[in-house]
Amino acid sequence: MSEHDHDHDHEPELTDEEACAEAEAEARRRLALSQIRQYGDPALRLTAHDVAEFDDDLRRLVDRLTDLMHDAQGVGLAATQVGVLRRLFVFEPDEEGPRAVVNPRIVERADETESDEEGCLSLQGVRVPVERSTGITLEGQDPSGDDVRFELDAYGARIAQHELDHLDGVLIIDRTDEEHRKQALSILRPRAVLR
Repeated sequence: MSEHDHDHDHEPELTDEEACAEAEAEARRRLALSQIRQYGDPALRLTAHDVAEFDDDLRRLVDRLTDLMHDAQGVGLAATQVGVLRRLFVFEPDEEGPRAVVNPRIVERADETESDEEGCLSLQGVRVPVERSTGITLEGQDPSGDDVRFELDAYGARIAQHELDHLDGVLIIDRTDEEHRKQALSILRPRAVLR
C-alpha cells in the first residue's frame, strides 16, 4: 500500500542538505519500485502458499520486504509483490514500527465498513475508493513461527486487508466501483502513440 502523495505547490525553499536528502530519498524510492512487481505482472494475480519453514531465508525475505517498503515510501508490502508466493506481508500501521505477519488470516471483522481512497506500490499513479471493514482481528505467526494477534482499526485495518488481498491475487481495482476501475485502467494500460 502506498502513502506517497505530495503537494508540491507550496513547499518552502530547501537547503542544499535538505535538497540532497530529498533527492537521495527519491532515488531510493525509484530503485525500490523497480524491484516491486507492477500491474500486468502475472505474479500479482497468483495465490500465495502457506509458509511451513520459519528459517533464515524467511527472515531475510522479511528484512527485504521491510527495506523495500520503507524505501518505496509505502506502509505495507506483500511477498507476492516481489514475486514470492508465500503468505507473508509487512506493514506499518502506526508509530510502533514495522510488523511482519506470516500465514495471516482475519478471524474477526467489524460489521461497519468505510470507503476511503487507497493507492498501491504495484499500481503507480492509481488511487481509488475501496470499501473495507473498519476493524479486524488478524492472526498469524511472526518470522520465528510464534503466534501473533493484532486488533486493528481504521488505518491499520485498511492496510492489513489491502496486503492480505495481495496474497490472494486481489488488487484494489478489483474492489472499487466500475467508474474508478475504468479510470485506473486508463492510467495503467499503455497507450499507442499515433504519429
